[in-house]
Amino acid sequence: MTAKEVCKRVWDISEPFAKELGVTLWDVTFEKEGGQYMLTITIDRAGHTDIDDCEKLSRYVDPFLDEKEFASLPPYTLCVSSAGLTRRLKRPEHFEAFMGSEVEIKFYRPVNGSKVVTGILKGYDEGCVTLEEEGTVTVYEPNDIAAVRLSVTV
Repeated sequence: MTAKEVCKRVWDISEPFAKELGVTLWDVTFEKEGGQYMLTITIDRAGHTDIDDCEKLSRYVDPFLDEKEFASLPPYTLCVSSAGLTRRLKRPEHFEAFMGSEVEIKFYRPVNGSKVVTGILKGYDEGCVTLEEEGTVTVYEPNDIAAVRLSVTV
């Protein structure tokens, strides 16, 4: 099973129970981090997500991961966590929900001399992200973008 297939299957398993808990399934990733695989389920709730939500979803999903369909996976750690304040925006509905918010884009390589830009999210279309930075509107191409996150100013 590929990482993409794992994520899709875990999403399908998790989503009904997440709705029952009153949380939104934000993301599912299966990635190698520092030599170890991590299966991360990220959730969100209006107001705040707490540790009890994470624990309940983890306990619900865990028995499914012991099924035969997941037996070929390398050893991994299951992590269920909150999307957090600096959450990563990946899906079209993420961008739609935070239109008008300040975001930070990190690039794979410098774009216009910088590897990071911060601005107001003005648009999202098929992976292209439109930002307004100090009065200038710029469209960034998906092939240049490594990650888009909400920006939190302290």
